Amino acid sequence: MSIHSHELKETAVKVADADFAIDRREHTTASAVRDYWAKVRAGELGSLPAVFGLVSLIVLFTALRPETFLSERNIANLFVQAMSVTILALGLVFVLLLGEIDLSAGVTSGVCAAVMAKLMVEAGQPWYTAVLAALLTGLLIGAVIGLLVAVVRIPSFVVTLALFLGLQGITLRLIGEGGTVPVRDEVIVALANDNMPIWLGWTLAVGCSVLFAASQLLRRHRQRSRGLIAPPLGLVVGRIAVVTAALLGITFLMGLDRAPSPTVVLNGVPWGVPLVALLVITATFVLGRTVYGRHVYAVGGNAEAARRAGINVTAIRMSVFMIASTLAAVAGMVDASRLNSVTPDAGAGNVLLYAVGAAVIGGTSLFGGKGRAIDAVLGGLVISVIANGLGLLGAQAYLNMLITGGVLLLAASVDALARRRRVAVGR
Repeated sequence: MSIHSHELKETAVKVADADFAIDRREHTTASAVRDYWAKVRAGELGSLPAVFGLVSLIVLFTALRPETFLSERNIANLFVQAMSVTILALGLVFVLLLGEIDLSAGVTSGVCAAVMAKLMVEAGQPWYTAVLAALLTGLLIGAVIGLLVAVVRIPSFVVTLALFLGLQGITLRLIGEGGTVPVRDEVIVALANDNMPIWLGWTLAVGCSVLFAASQLLRRHRQRSRGLIAPPLGLVVGRIAVVTAALLGITFLMGLDRAPSPTVVLNGVPWGVPLVALLVITATFVLGRTVYGRHVYAVGGNAEAARRAGINVTAIRMSVFMIASTLAAVAGMVDASRLNSVTPDAGAGNVLLYAVGAAVIGGTSLFGGKGRAIDAVLGGLVISVIANGLGLLGAQAYLNMLITGGVLLLAASVDALARRRRVAVGR
């Protein structure tokens, strides 16, 4: 190797070191805050507006109804009310990440719930067979939608609007006009109406806290061992403390007796809460820690670039609709459990609008490529807090619709403005 080529190589190494120095520098709390603020100013808002809105609503309704809003009974009601909307919104997050839409998710939940109820009541099938059939029904509906959108290339708006109308007819055919199929199976009813034993709630809360702490510390250790930028230890410990305090605090509140009568004991975490938590954790892992999740974000960010990079865009498009419809089936079963019945209008009305609103309010972009599973939880809580708080105030139904619509419009506006900001700064 000549002296000249050796000097060029050394120069290239120095340039590379300078380019990647930011990835290897030690992060302090101050620098982490500065970096986060720079992202916010560049339009990377994430879930910040949803968190701010949720805190503001809680403070508002607590001030207006201090004796009831933060009571143990009402907090449990909030969680139960938010479950089906959160699960439905969780599925829609996958679809929205691709810049698509699924207008049939709500009525899909109704069809799947009707299938489950009919099998248990009229066919005498056990609950697990009926649940499996409902999940397969949702998966099949999602596959049909995905096939028409990804292969036939019909816009998702048109396909899912057609199914929005058609699937309501299927539910009406299964149940009958004016009919109701009761849901009496103890396992299904317990999902939204019964509570875990106190010891099991504490075991899950402590276990989840330990697992979360271990995952955060292990991730930081791996980043540092590979010479990558890692968050400061104080920030990681603070994050762990917040999550642990939330888990243990909620478990403590749910462990208090919230029965309206002194002769009845009602306490414990509702069974549906760990189900929602499991789904959100699984979705978070899939989107953030798997190749499939990276492909979803890549297709949502730029489908043509993803195709040229070798990603099977057609398969990704089909899969997100299958995931959304399967989770819609779970949401329908949760609703059937909460209401103890399935009616012909199950999943119709404002169900879909609330779910889409929850995903967007939580921080998922309507333009694709931006969003996380936790957005469904935050948005679902915002929707439920609005409905619950207005109910405690005795407000009329039209106010709930007006306020929820206004919040959704505000969230969409923030999303659009943030996207323009990201484009302006080249992100």
